[in-house]
Amino acid sequence: MRISLSILAIVTSLGMTHYTYADEVKCPYDKPVIFAGLNWESGMFATEVLRFLVEKGYGCKTDAIPGNTVTMENALAQNDIQVTGEQWAGRSPFWREAEKAGKVFSVGETVKGATEGWWVPEYLVKGDSARGIEAKAPELRSVTDLSRYKDLFKDPESPDKGRFYNCPTGWTCEIVNTQKLKAYKLTDSFTNFRTGTGPALDAAISTAIRRGEPIVFYYWSPTPLMGRFKLIQLEEPPFSQQAWETLSDSKNPSPLPSRSLPAKITIGISKDLHDQAPELVQLFEKVQIPLPLFNNILAEMSEKHKDADAMSLAFFKEHRDIWSAWLSADAAARVDAALNAQ
Repeated sequence: MRISLSILAIVTSLGMTHYTYADEVKCPYDKPVIFAGLNWESGMFATEVLRFLVEKGYGCKTDAIPGNTVTMENALAQNDIQVTGEQWAGRSPFWREAEKAGKVFSVGETVKGATEGWWVPEYLVKGDSARGIEAKAPELRSVTDLSRYKDLFKDPESPDKGRFYNCPTGWTCEIVNTQKLKAYKLTDSFTNFRTGTGPALDAAISTAIRRGEPIVFYYWSPTPLMGRFKLIQLEEPPFSQQAWETLSDSKNPSPLPSRSLPAKITIGISKDLHDQAPELVQLFEKVQIPLPLFNNILAEMSEKHKDADAMSLAFFKEHRDIWSAWLSADAAARVDAALNAQ
């Protein structure tokens, strides 16, 4: 790589042994790398981390296009975008078909130990003496018990039913939970309530828990909310691949009961990027953030109202031991240079 005399003089005067600029490196992909503009905390943070690495470590230009998970999966298959920073592999029928056809790829596992399911506050089952809350559902263990407690979770708009809080509109889990309500024979006793967005769902859950009220809802990790409250996950039938295919298909009239597909959070990439940029694929294969650290980062984002860009920068400055292991020595040095220039 050629370095101009003026840059070389600066490097020498600073006593630095190695200094490069990302824009002097030829990006291994011949076009800007377009990311899915995910709209939940973990997805936003993962996206900013990956964009910083791709830009500063590999000299690529990046952008992000917002959209829900279903739209983004289709865009990835069409190469309208090239990267989804948080892809729950195998979740939707569309993803499975696109992956089988070689149009998309699941790369790496960005966080291990992720969970999802239906939850209630711990105080409903065990009580909370410090808050003076008695256990109102001491025998609530499983999704099959919910019909007995529909009055406890009364929907103010449909008082003869309980209210189940589904996941954000447009996410694959909205389809799965809707099908689960049918499979668990709860459609006559619970309304399928949607808050619309992730923040609205968080607000509904947080408000109910602060007031010590009953609430049953879908949720997942890594998220700040999971580390903030004491929750109990309701038991579901063992996972069945046959059942899962009926749960993830919104048109199936007779879904079968099953817990969700075991969570595997990966990076989704398009075929074009996969074939053209093996260096980036190798990077994505190595990206992994410990779950406790991830939850702490997300909690700080939420509680201190920090954006994903700021949290990403703090992560790079405070955890070089983690991210440097994902990169070649030259790419890591370029990221160091970019951080020093901040």
